[in-house]
Amino acid sequence: MRIGVNVPNFAPGTDPDVLRRWAQTVEGLGFDLLMVSDHIVVTPDVAEQYPAPFYEPFTTLSWLAGVTSRVQLGTTVLIVPYRHPLLTARMAANLNRLSGGRLVLGVGVGWARQEFEALGVPFRQRGALTDEYLRAMRDAWRNTDDYDTGAIPIWVGGNSEAGMRRAVLLGDAWHPLRVTPGWLADAVGRLKAIADDLGRPMPALMPRIALQETREPITDPDRLAGVGTIDQIIADLDQFRLLGAETVVLDPFNGDLAEIRQPEAAWRTLAAVAAYRTSQEER
Repeated sequence: MRIGVNVPNFAPGTDPDVLRRWAQTVEGLGFDLLMVSDHIVVTPDVAEQYPAPFYEPFTTLSWLAGVTSRVQLGTTVLIVPYRHPLLTARMAANLNRLSGGRLVLGVGVGWARQEFEALGVPFRQRGALTDEYLRAMRDAWRNTDDYDTGAIPIWVGGNSEAGMRRAVLLGDAWHPLRVTPGWLADAVGRLKAIADDLGRPMPALMPRIALQETREPITDPDRLAGVGTIDQIIADLDQFRLLGAETVVLDPFNGDLAEIRQPEAAWRTLAAVAAYRTSQEER
């Protein structure tokens, strides 16, 4: 099972040097994938969770492609209705080509109503727009003479039934975000049932989970996967591997802005995860 990291690309304390250090840490520890988030307008509803500055994902990943050589680069998740699909197709294709085929495009419908209003995009139509735009992007990439890219994996985010259905119909993978271990185990069964009903193959499972190490075990039955002692975090990864997850993305931002300025604690936890994976591979 591959493991990725969602690198914070927002909030005071984030700057080019911190992003570079994050990228070098993720790649240096042997992780497989580095992902960043997406917002364009930091409206009040966005700023409440993800304050400025916010580094736009295509720009940021293009720059990070130049300071890395192996790790894959991705979005978790790109808000599809915010950009014209041919613009997204062009930027994604160019980034994929310039990075040596390293792009993973995680996508979603979005949630920030004020940001939709600022961009002039109808909030109530975001699901239909996402479906239309994803189809347009795939159609554009078929013109390989123009877009000059290989296949770009599309991971469809969204924990709802609609997100699962969109993943089955339009994605290469389902990319649920910040889940509990028990919820995901049940959701995999629902995803298979949706795929069977639609007569389509089941998409790959690529969840993004929290990453927050604690000194004492968390016993709350609603504990998020990836939150707890290092043993609990490792157990969650093992469970998801047994569920069939091909990649798990670790998200070290848990709402504390101080963590943005002081990422060393997250790096220590990532180092422990990397050490465990190395020990498993050497068995």
